[in-house]
Amino acid sequence: MKKIYLGSNSPRRLQLLQQLGLSVEVLKAEIDETPFPQEQAQDYVLRMANNKNQKIQQCYPNHYPLLTADTCIAFNKHIIGKPSSAEHAIEMLHSLSGKTHQVLTAIAIANQDQLLSHLQISEVTFKPLTDIEIKNYVATGEPLDKAGAYAIQGLAAAFISHLSGSYSGVMGLPLFETAELLQQFNFSLFKN
Repeated sequence: MKKIYLGSNSPRRLQLLQQLGLSVEVLKAEIDETPFPQEQAQDYVLRMANNKNQKIQQCYPNHYPLLTADTCIAFNKHIIGKPSSAEHAIEMLHSLSGKTHQVLTAIAIANQDQLLSHLQISEVTFKPLTDIEIKNYVATGEPLDKAGAYAIQGLAAAFISHLSGSYSGVMGLPLFETAELLQQFNFSLFKN
């Protein structure tokens, strides 16, 4: 089984890499994830993925290939993070109701010699949500630690009327793009 190092606390990213048949060791390092003033969403997620990778390389040298990623939601040119409370989750879901937003995921993969990154953007459209649907969904607890206050792989799948892009990217790790980046390091998923 091929081994990869994952610099992420996300159980979804771990699960997606394991789905590809990889042995995954999780490495953790904290960085400041505050967006810069006026920072565009695509610049923010790329900066986060690359900074996480560089920080983990400092803490854990010679752990390669090392994959890090970052996901954010962009709506009306604003970065939407995780809700700070149930009330905040309700506000977020009301703002996304009946509208289309972008989910941006940046991946960064490093070996001893180089760091490569890629940005994947998906568009997600929510059906118009009722107050009861939002309240009952937030009461499940599912949206409280998710960017945009929802999980596409969970109950919120019933709210999504259209997806253009990568389902796994919306979950937090676009598998097609991940496999493509790994191939640039001569790390093929389907060869011994």
